[in-house]
Amino acid sequence: MSSYQNKIVLKNISKFFDDMEILRDINIEVKEGELVSILGPSGSGKSTIFNILTNLINSDRGEVEVNGDLSYMYQKDMMVPWKKVIDNIGIPIIFKGNSKKNAREEVKKHIDEFGLNGFEYKYPSQLSGGMKQRANFLKTYLTSNDIMLLDEPFGALDSITRRKMQKWLLDLTKEINSTILLITHDIEEAILLSNRIYIISEKPAIIKGEIKVNLPKERNEDIVTSDKFVAIKKEVLELM
Repeated sequence: MSSYQNKIVLKNISKFFDDMEILRDINIEVKEGELVSILGPSGSGKSTIFNILTNLINSDRGEVEVNGDLSYMYQKDMMVPWKKVIDNIGIPIIFKGNSKKNAREEVKKHIDEFGLNGFEYKYPSQLSGGMKQRANFLKTYLTSNDIMLLDEPFGALDSITRRKMQKWLLDLTKEINSTILLITHDIEEAILLSNRIYIISEKPAIIKGEIKVNLPKERNEDIVTSDKFVAIKKEVLELM
């Protein structure tokens, strides 16, 4: 991976809200084609990192480098209830100046790939939580498939659906070749999906450690019981 371009570099990033220190000297690098997780407890400032990357807020100290176009998938599905799924997904294409017809044609190219065949003309209320997140993921992908920021994308799903969606994302990443930075507080999710994991503390958030996930590229749900997986989980728990 070292020969690949850095797509995201955060160098000594610190952030305060009023007198409260949220982030302290955060250093993160994500290389082209990697899936990297930021793992930490809820409310530890993980989303603040994403807000700095997307220029929603500024850091108080440090340097931010982003080499490419960013898209941001929020925890909530952000779907408009009165629009059909195909038109919800096509919103970023219309924002770029395309017609509704052209947006639909573009979305249709990816419907099979994202497992949404047969659901494109339904309304969001007719979809399960997992299907809504697939639609939301495709919408994010069409905003930019270069660098994708995923903020607890499966956090609201039940454990069985979440595991299915993790497997789906693993399979999808073999096809799309995007660079992904993922926020999660789920240790197994971070290990299952990632090339590397940054572990952050409670506020003020610091990087407690970085773990390389030395697992085979081909991963399935059964890997979570393997000796290697359990050893990595133990390493993570020792840092948290």
